[in-house]
Amino acid sequence: MRYFKYIIAGLCTCFFSISAEAQQSSPFSASPSRKLQIAEFAISNLYVDQVDEDKLVETAIVKMLEQLDPHSTYSNSEEVKKLNEPLKGNFDGIGVQFNMSEDTLLIIQTVSGGPSQKAGIIAGDRIIMVNDTTIAGVKMSTEDIMSRLRGPKGSKVNLKILRRGVKELLPFVIKRDKIPVYSVDASYMIDNKIGYIKIDRFGATTHDEFKKSLTELQKRGMKDLIIDLQGNGGGYLDAAINIANELLDKKELIVYTEGKKSNRSEFFAKGDGMFKNGKLIVLVDEFSASASEIVTGAIQDWDRGLVVGRRSFGKGLVQRPIDLPDGSMIRLTVARYYTPAGRSIQKPYESIEKYNKDIIDRYNKGEMISADSIHFPDSLKYATQKLKRVVYGGGGIMPDYFVPIDTTKYTKYHRDLSNKGVIMSFHYKYIDANRKALKKMYGDFDLYNKKFEVTPAMLTSLVDECKKANVELNEKEYTESLPLLKLQLKALIARDLWDMNEYYHVINQTNESVSKAIELMKAPNFDELFMKKKK
Repeated sequence: MRYFKYIIAGLCTCFFSISAEAQQSSPFSASPSRKLQIAEFAISNLYVDQVDEDKLVETAIVKMLEQLDPHSTYSNSEEVKKLNEPLKGNFDGIGVQFNMSEDTLLIIQTVSGGPSQKAGIIAGDRIIMVNDTTIAGVKMSTEDIMSRLRGPKGSKVNLKILRRGVKELLPFVIKRDKIPVYSVDASYMIDNKIGYIKIDRFGATTHDEFKKSLTELQKRGMKDLIIDLQGNGGGYLDAAINIANELLDKKELIVYTEGKKSNRSEFFAKGDGMFKNGKLIVLVDEFSASASEIVTGAIQDWDRGLVVGRRSFGKGLVQRPIDLPDGSMIRLTVARYYTPAGRSIQKPYESIEKYNKDIIDRYNKGEMISADSIHFPDSLKYATQKLKRVVYGGGGIMPDYFVPIDTTKYTKYHRDLSNKGVIMSFHYKYIDANRKALKKMYGDFDLYNKKFEVTPAMLTSLVDECKKANVELNEKEYTESLPLLKLQLKALIARDLWDMNEYYHVINQTNESVSKAIELMKAPNFDELFMKKKK
């Protein structure tokens, strides 16, 4: 037996010797991919212990991508589904908006025309059981609950619901269906001329939603438009191009992309847009990125509208999704995108650590408070297409009119309330107890917006909630934050009685960028504002 072991060992040595000689003479011997393939083969077949080959390969892919740029990434099959869902515009589920209140799933709203609404579930209901599994009071993760509620279109799920005023649990059988995911959060008239549209992300349905909003606002007399891209992290390139097309004239360049292996691709406006005339202002902040910056850069470079807010994120890299056989995906940076003036607005990425800390560094350097803290080198200076105004590349879109963060409203006491969920917890209890009475008292949002006020009794209850959450009352900071607290509560109640559109209608009263945009819109010399010094 020992004799045969020696023969096998000798054959293995001979095999590897021959392989090494063959590799030296092969034109592919220096190929990095071949080297990686051999290493993986050797580890999986010869390593002393059992290895998880899938995990090994995934780790290698992740480490390779980390050497490139912050936006070249790997996602496993489950992560791919979660990443694509908000952009595709729908998912399969029961159609409810919910929040976890004291370890219980509280339904805020049912999706209009969705499966839950059709079955008779209403806002304020609490889901206690899903398919005979208790989900209330067991500290189950939100992700786990969502996985139980979602499922293939046409499949059924059994729910047991606790409803205010009803002693026993109510059984429901819900047939899952496609549930729309909207990317336009709000669309309303600020006054009789100025319209407002808030875009949360650029997804598959964003262009259609935007056109629908434009049509409705124009029917109501809109002449001028504020597009809010604050906090919009981007999405599909096509969606950004389609939105810009609605705002620019025929043959005006929207964006172009170019890379080492990717030829220059140019995207022009078709000239059939719905809002090519009228005053236009785009709102951005430090979290407006990618597709948001494409739209903003095109508007600014063609002098089509003013940009208001704070310097945008600075993501100017184009990723191509590469699907892998097991459902996982690599998003590989293949090109940079450039604004019509030729600007690459991608900020530097010498290291991922520094790149990820950029927003924090902006705060620490005072950039969020003063535009004077922001400096661009002359080498990154460009001129706009029509008025030849100076604009800069290399680190996001710098607004034409800078709006600092107002830190006076956000006291430590307010932060403690927010961080411990006191504001949300109080508002859920209030809306749950008073939903019917509020609906009866305020038949529509306009009446609510004009008449509703947070009462002293509500504030007393809020302070009691603070004590329960071990947030010590600070009279001075409470007084300073009181206007914001009252408006937040009014906005949250409006959201739960109606929708996000009404929430933004209320909460935007505290948004300094929105206020600045309205001020500029109403200026008698709007066209002259383009030539004024940025501030």
